[in-house]
Amino acid sequence: MKYLLISLAMLFFIRPIQQFTSTGIDRTIKGLVLDSNNDPLIGASVQGKGETKGTVTDFNGHFNITLPDNCKFIVVAYTGYVSQEINIKEKDSITVVMKEGIIMNETVITDLRKSGEEKSMSNTIMQEVQYYSMPVSALAGRVAGASISPKSKYKNGDADFNTEDYDLISENKFHTPKDAPLSTFSIDVDAASYANVRRFLTNGQEPPKDAVRIEELVNYFDYDYPQPKGNDPIAIITEVGDCPWDQTHKLVHIGLQGKTIPTADLPASNLVFLLDVSGSMDEANKLPLVIQSFKILAEQLREKDRVAIVVYAGSSGLVLPSTSGANKANIYEALEQLHAGGSTAGAEGIELAYQTARENFIKGGNNRVILATDGDFNVGVSSDAELIRLIEKERTSGVFLTVLGFGMGNYKDNKMEKLADSGNGNHGYVDNLSEARKVFVHEFGGTLFTIAKDVKIQVEFNPEVVGGYRLIGYENRMLENEDFNDDQKDAGEMGSGHTVTALYEIIPAGVKSDFLKTVDDLKYQKSKKTGSASSADEWLTVKFRYKDPDGNTSKLLENVVPYETKSFDTTSENFRWSAAVASFGMLLRDSEFEGNSSYADVEKWAGGAVGRDEHGYRKEFLELVRGMREIVADKDNDETTERTH
Repeated sequence: MKYLLISLAMLFFIRPIQQFTSTGIDRTIKGLVLDSNNDPLIGASVQGKGETKGTVTDFNGHFNITLPDNCKFIVVAYTGYVSQEINIKEKDSITVVMKEGIIMNETVITDLRKSGEEKSMSNTIMQEVQYYSMPVSALAGRVAGASISPKSKYKNGDADFNTEDYDLISENKFHTPKDAPLSTFSIDVDAASYANVRRFLTNGQEPPKDAVRIEELVNYFDYDYPQPKGNDPIAIITEVGDCPWDQTHKLVHIGLQGKTIPTADLPASNLVFLLDVSGSMDEANKLPLVIQSFKILAEQLREKDRVAIVVYAGSSGLVLPSTSGANKANIYEALEQLHAGGSTAGAEGIELAYQTARENFIKGGNNRVILATDGDFNVGVSSDAELIRLIEKERTSGVFLTVLGFGMGNYKDNKMEKLADSGNGNHGYVDNLSEARKVFVHEFGGTLFTIAKDVKIQVEFNPEVVGGYRLIGYENRMLENEDFNDDQKDAGEMGSGHTVTALYEIIPAGVKSDFLKTVDDLKYQKSKKTGSASSADEWLTVKFRYKDPDGNTSKLLENVVPYETKSFDTTSENFRWSAAVASFGMLLRDSEFEGNSSYADVEKWAGGAVGRDEHGYRKEFLELVRGMREIVADKDNDETTERTH
């Protein structure tokens, strides 16, 4: 049996395990970690140089660490700041002021050791988990604030996460405009798949194919689109260029930019934190991380915002009535008192959360339930169909839903995505504090404040110039063509400042392809040419519908894409980055449409399109690509070794 050592920021609550050097002398260093504004940094990593021991700062920026007397330096690291090496000789107390630098993501790191070889390690929790995975050497030493052992070797195959649930994804196929001139889908601003895939790759594992939703990988990142003009809250941007993984094809990039509303101008919020405190959440990367994450959110709330906290396990309860965002001490105290245990009556908690939101409803405000769970519902209403019907009934109240997944091992991705899609909401996965900051700080407006709901896209292709087309991703967001004009049909939401990106791969007319399947000419059908597009002046037309957050009637926007194209190297950074991420997703899925691309190609394409990258998310992506290249190389080497024996 092998053991998984999970080092998480919340674990400073655990008493450090005393380790003794050969001299038997240890000493304790106390300290404070601040940013350049003298504000405390929460969750900064502190480690003795050359030691396995480490800790993290608490919510006031303080830390205590016990180290051998002969350890003369500590290393302090924090996402977005330059790591510092501090001389602690003859010092018992220090203050460290961090300087801003390149952001790299904190991650949940695993350090696997064989039974009987495990070391004591301060601020760690040990859990028994069977692994049959790839080596973790792929990301060794690359992530700030954590240490990854590059020496572990595992049996071939995927991790034995046999209780994690992912719905089957059947990839979109190529269609001909002659047979299917329209393509209709709902937007998707969820980013859960990317964070979940990152968790697998960081652990040295290839993610399950159906955990990879390409549109969520692409939309994890912000894009540099212009702000909308006029009265409409959304702008449409299009670009056509050569397809990098098949040079005979074209790629159509469709971007949506939501209007950015300054935080001070955002409407008042009525939030209900709906927190799963059942027994399945009793793991370091579940409830403790939930508490930390929601403290980060509470810190962003204004006096005019209100928050209540509902919890559920075997039953549900209101642990904090609706409270002003100015009363942060009360909010923190309610969160800190939470403990996990019992079964999971999720439906009962959902009903109480919506009831609480309705009772404190703010007309013209942002009314939202934020659910944090691993998705393991097992008491009362628990089937997907029953839960969806419950959420669909509740959404008519004008209360939106955000669903955040936590943990691993029994993570129910499929259930949580369905809940969010049915509840006028979004779905994220939080694997670490950096992701919590992304969701609750960097994307605060986009996550919590809806500027447009029931957002749908319909594309009509010109058969004169388009021989075939394929929407990349969005498989579970496809709509019937008639749904586009049906205002009763639910669709996705956009938040303040959100960007949404969709890619179509096009086979130009006249290009032969095995992807295009044909039937014999029909005897009783006559082809009809309609519309105003004459020969080769337009590729396609993009239609776009949305409703105001409190509206019931949709508004229509339209954008004609002229018959123009660019070489891949001359396309925008937006175009090249989205293409690289989409290609990465297809490679992870072992897609039949991956073309002649490779992980090396993805790294090259993405490396040339990093752009401004304010928060370092794109640089992190490059590290994941490099890590995957090493995972594949190690797997190939293992297979070669097996064949030679």
